[in-house]
Amino acid sequence: LNERKARRWFVSSAIWLVIAAVAVGAAVPVQSAINAQMAAVQGHPLYGAIANTGVATLCLLVLIVTLRIPPPRLQAAAAAPIHLWVGGVIGAAFGFGALFVAPRIGASLFAAATIFGTAMASLAIDHYGLFGFHERPLSAVRLAGAGCLLLGIALLQSGRA
Repeated sequence: LNERKARRWFVSSAIWLVIAAVAVGAAVPVQSAINAQMAAVQGHPLYGAIANTGVATLCLLVLIVTLRIPPPRLQAAAAAPIHLWVGGVIGAAFGFGALFVAPRIGASLFAAATIFGTAMASLAIDHYGLFGFHERPLSAVRLAGAGCLLLGIALLQSGRA
């Protein structure tokens, strides 16, 4: 009985997490469009990226203060391997890429292409167990899923005027 309750709880929790992920995903093209408009107002995509990052930083600081999160361990962060800092570079690249690419190819094609890139990188991360993830071997079914994403990109591209 306890196992059944645990399974039900896990399934219901997983559903809410998937719904949250869909909501976050839905915000990406909106963010790209808004940031592109900010870049146009400011005169360059990099200024739009800086505005985006600045507002995001302020929001995170408000959350840290509101949730009373203790100060970071700066010594540990400074001693961390250099590859742990690459996330910021990737975030900056994505922000600039969204500002520069999305307005030129459209929100739907940009979203599909980034999802495909995310899926391909995720397949490699899972397959090799990179970054502390559990190994999940690559399979024909998982590759077919990525192929469906690629097909979606082709269909979105073919419908462009």
